[in-house]
Amino acid sequence: MARIVKEEEYTLRRNEILDSALRFVYSKGYEQMTIKDILDDLHISKGAFYHYFDSKGAVLEALVARLIDEVEPLLLSTVQDPSLTALDKLHRYFNTAVRWKSTKKDLMLALLRIWYADENAIVRHKMFTATLERITPLLTEIVRQGVREGVFKTEYPDYACQVNVYLLQGLSETFVNLLLSGVPEAVTLQEAQVIFKAYNDALERVLGAPKGAIKVIDLNALKEWFVSPVEVN
Repeated sequence: MARIVKEEEYTLRRNEILDSALRFVYSKGYEQMTIKDILDDLHISKGAFYHYFDSKGAVLEALVARLIDEVEPLLLSTVQDPSLTALDKLHRYFNTAVRWKSTKKDLMLALLRIWYADENAIVRHKMFTATLERITPLLTEIVRQGVREGVFKTEYPDYACQVNVYLLQGLSETFVNLLLSGVPEAVTLQEAQVIFKAYNDALERVLGAPKGAIKVIDLNALKEWFVSPVEVN
């Protein structure tokens, strides 16, 4: 029992540090946030902080990992729904991920600006590897179902899924670069549509899916990221 209490206390204190860091990401930005900000906010010592995290970068990594922890059960419920076809699952999978990110748009943009900075390349690679290990099995299950249903024509469903995960990672990086490019919204929205069509086509080819069967994101969801609320209305 004592060990369980200790583990719960450790998790609680660690999350308090992450919650504090998150508040500073919102209020002043990650780049401006310092470890001292967190120490002062929580009234803890440096030693207490370093008991849970060895650097500011480790805090960022943990924040992103916690985001994955939050979305993974939502994706899992889609994968395990016995009433859905493989294509239905794939579309709901994509829609769930997009909607979840849209509800956290301000946080995502705040994190992305630093997450894709050159100095975070190693941390970013570690996080992609962790995401690959946790998300790929969910997509693989959908792909295998699609092969059984005859909607996906691939002899190598597991490897096809891995290829698609790398494609989605490339799409994500292209999407982020476009978001942070500073190009006028009308231009980025138009370019984003072309990019997503190209990746939809690539995903279909890898899976052997019918043309037009896969849509990673719809126009309305794109507008949430590339068009201001005034323009949408």
